[in-house]
Order: sequence, then structure tokens, then C-alpha cells
Amino acid sequence: MMLENLVMLAFVAVLMFCVAFGVPTAAALIAGYVIFILYGMKKGYSVPSLLKMSWSGLGTVIRILFIFLLIGILTALWRGAGTIPEIIAVSAGLIHPSGFLLLSFLLNCAVSVLTGTSFGTAATMGVVCMTMGSAMGVNPLFTGGAVVSGIFFGDRCSPVSTSALLVSELTGTDLYGNIRRMLRSCLVPFLLTCAAYLALGTFSRGGSGAMDVKTMFSGHFTLHWILLVPALLILVMAAFRAKVKYTLLASAAAAAVCCLVFQKMTVPELIRLMIFGYRSEDPQLAAMMNGGGFLSMVQVSVIVGISSAYAGIFEGTGLLLGIKRYVEAVSRRITPFGGILAVSVVTSMISFNQTLAIILTDQLTKDAEPDKEKRALALEDTVVLMAALVPWSIAGNVPISTIGAPMASLCLAFYLILVPLWNFARALTQNRKNFERN
Repeated sequence: MMLENLVMLAFVAVLMFCVAFGVPTAAALIAGYVIFILYGMKKGYSVPSLLKMSWSGLGTVIRILFIFLLIGILTALWRGAGTIPEIIAVSAGLIHPSGFLLLSFLLNCAVSVLTGTSFGTAATMGVVCMTMGSAMGVNPLFTGGAVVSGIFFGDRCSPVSTSALLVSELTGTDLYGNIRRMLRSCLVPFLLTCAAYLALGTFSRGGSGAMDVKTMFSGHFTLHWILLVPALLILVMAAFRAKVKYTLLASAAAAAVCCLVFQKMTVPELIRLMIFGYRSEDPQLAAMMNGGGFLSMVQVSVIVGISSAYAGIFEGTGLLLGIKRYVEAVSRRITPFGGILAVSVVTSMISFNQTLAIILTDQLTKDAEPDKEKRALALEDTVVLMAALVPWSIAGNVPISTIGAPMASLCLAFYLILVPLWNFARALTQNRKNFERN
């Protein structure tokens, strides 16, 4: 086990070095991959066999890489079509000083469910809420916590969320079945979060400042309620449990029509939008709207691909067997959910990105929780959210930086904290009842 421990320490050291010096995530993961290949060779495996292991790991997620690229195209089309500006313009009109923090949380929940992206929601609705909060004199610490809680609501359970798709693929479970179970497991934490922000809002009442986003957007987009159709298609087709790729394609087609008809784009402009994403020369608009496109998801796909290749090597070489046995022992003491929660804290701290944390946690807890549906739900209730609570993780750092909130806002992201704690408490209670019956 000495060699295995040294390999994992070297891997963690490489990741920490890359975080400290701003090395791109993909490059850091490639360096880690080299470490694991060298470990396999040391254990007597040939390079072709190690590459075969890598491919088997990649095979578990290869189907969703195409969907990731579709999501990149879709988010660009929603920006260019005016769908996201229309959503924000309508939503911003609902924000008032009374209950501002609660409304900020709920509006970011809604946008993140529609878009499936925490980063995209932070850059749009999150920025709007922070700007309006500042104008109203609300403490940015409070607003930041409400925004971060909201953006990860949809990141966890949207039908177009990359993390939800990844978990369903890794565990071999149905996406919509997972979402249904997620909504049940988060109901009490969601209500508690609403109550917390409502109560906190009574101590942070400010003025009545506002941000006229509709005027800003109308200078660049033709706004109309029909631009909401691409977003509504996501909800309607999800309700009928349509396959994700068909849902994305239908929404993308509707958004493309909106680009051509309402925003008067030419076909070459539409193609550029789909490939390179939305780009504006207006600094204020660019800060909120730039992004999306096919190329924006290439890096995400590379990160997922390399991370899943790790999983193949781990499985083939038995690198994690010692840690798995320890995880099983811990899980027997504090329930399988508790074991997954404990592992997720560690993987989130050493991975610095949500994708690798999810894959590592799944790998380490397969034996501790062999039930695929329960493991999928536990992953969504732990590591998907825990990764965002780590200040140096991309999942937490990028949204905080985007909205300009203090890093301490993570301590007030009640939803991210309450979901794991509530479900851990439930698991312990159920375990105690089972013990008493037996």
C-alpha cells in the first residue's frame, strides 16, 4: 500500500501546485494521468493494457460528451435569441426590497433549472441580484449566499445540467428518476433555506434602488414573450420524460428560429454564434451575456474524458482498493450516505473541480453503496454541492468571483449546507430504527 499512498500524494501535490500557479485544469489532469500511467507500468501493466483501461473508463461517459456539446450550442443560442435576456428582464421586475434575499434565491433557482448551469446563472441573474442588492444597500455577504444557493439548485437537478447527466451516466440510472428523487430529498432543506433567507432579509433591509435591465437589453435585443418558448420547451419535454438529446435539439431549433426572425441574424452569424458563443462589444452586456457555444464545452468534455479515464485505470489496477476498504468500514459505522458524504468532502478538497470530485467519489463508494439509485441520489446530495463550498474549487470560486461577492458568502449558502446535513440526519435516523427492529 506504500506505493499506492505515494501515488495519490503525488497526484494531490500536482493538483495543488496547478491551483496555486493557475495552470489550466485540463493540463493539471493530464499531468495526473501521466502519474497513474507510470504507476500502472510500475505494477507490471503494459502501456496498451493501460490505454485499454483508460478507454473502458471513457466508455462510461462517452455518450454524454455529445450532449455536453449540445448544451454549449444551446446556451449560445439562448443568449443570441434573446431568451436569457427576456427571462432576466421578466424576473428582475419581480425583485423588491421586501423579501429581496428570498427572491434572489428563488429567481436564481428558476434560471439555473432552465439553463442547467451554475456559472451561466451566476453571470446573468446572479449579477443582476448582486447589482440590485448593492443599490438597495443589502450586505453583499448575504446576497452572495442567496445567489450561490440558487445557482446550484438547478446545477443539481436540472434536466440539462452536466453534473446531473454525469451522475446518471456513471451510476447507470435514469436521469428523470434521479430528478424526481432529488426533489423529494431536498424539499425540507429548500423550505428551511427559504425561511432562513426570509428571516435574514429582515436584518438587511436597504433602500429601493433598482437596475433597469430591460432598458439595457432592449438596446441590443428585440424582447418579446415568445422568446421564452425555447426555455419552456425544456420544461414541457422534461415533464413528458423526452430523451435529453431530443429536448436539447428541440429547444435549440426554436432558439435558432428566434435568432433569425426576432434578432435578424444572418445564417453565417447564426453558425458563428453556435460555434464561438455569444460575444458583445458592450462591456456591461458582455460581463453578463458573453459565453456559450460549441467550443466552450470542449474543455469541459476534455476534463470529463480525462477524469473518466482515471476511473478505468483505478478499476483495472486496483489503485483504490485500500481506500475503498476503509470507506466501507466507515460506511458501516455512519451509514452508506455518511460514508459518501465523508468521501465527498475529501475529494472536493483535493480535486478543485466538480467533475473529478464526482467521478472519484463514485469510484470510492461503489462497494459501500451498491444500490445504483441510492448512490446516484447520495452523490447529488453530497459531492455535487460540497464541491461548491470549497473556496479553491472552480465550482465555488468562479461563481463568487463572477458576481463579485465575498468568499465568506459560501458560509451563507444555506441550501448547499442543509441538503447534505438533512439527508445525513435522515440516514442516521433510519439506520437507528433498523437497528432497533433487529
